[in-house]
Amino acid sequence: MKILVVEDDFASRKFMMNYMKKYGECDGTVDGSEAVEAYMMAAEAEEPYDLICLDVMMPVMDGYQVLKTIREIEKQKGIPEEERVKVIMMTALNEGANVKKAFEMECTAYCAKPIDLKKLESVLEKLELI
Repeated sequence: MKILVVEDDFASRKFMMNYMKKYGECDGTVDGSEAVEAYMMAAEAEEPYDLICLDVMMPVMDGYQVLKTIREIEKQKGIPEEERVKVIMMTALNEGANVKKAFEMECTAYCAKPIDLKKLESVLEKLELI
């Protein structure tokens, strides 16, 4: 599995990358524009990401903007829904409106911070990524 961790906080990014590397190749970016760039580079190299762990609150582009951009690119390229990258939104913003917005923008799953690793593993299993 190819994974992109998008997190502006160094400690959180390092933690997630160390945890996720047992499931596959892991890249990390520090803001939303880097995430979109990494997504496009991987797609152009015909080595797309299987999973993006996406923080919501980031500089440059927030997670919602990143998700919207990625989904628009997938639609433009005619990528069928079942082949689209799985996106897990990760944030401390757990109010219902934020969760609803993320799913309306077509995230695959939503995990509250601090990340509960057992719940994250359960989500990965449900998404058939592990």
